[in-house]
Amino acid sequence: MLEAIFGSAVREKVLLFILAREKGYAREIAGFFNINLNQVQKQMDGLEAGGVLVSQNMGRTRIYEFNPKYQFLGELKALLLKALSFYPKKVQENLTMNRRRPRRRNKPL
Repeated sequence: MLEAIFGSAVREKVLLFILAREKGYAREIAGFFNINLNQVQKQMDGLEAGGVLVSQNMGRTRIYEFNPKYQFLGELKALLLKALSFYPKKVQENLTMNRRRPRRRNKPL
């Protein structure tokens, strides 16, 4: 949808994921959208080099989030929220459901 603006559909998906979940890592994003891990890593590195994202290591995993010092962060988030509203409801629900804890053992679904 915003591919023409961002130059890549993968970049759009990376930004949408981080907008919805506030943080993310490459393997998680690639698995969610079923895209190539290498493409996601390249886009995240490019966004970090441009100052849009910042990262930190947690163990062996590099976690990315929006750079709070990025000058156009408010405008970027507004644009991404508008684009997210046009995605199918199922994708919106899956993106915003940020379940990070494991399920309790033997808990019914």
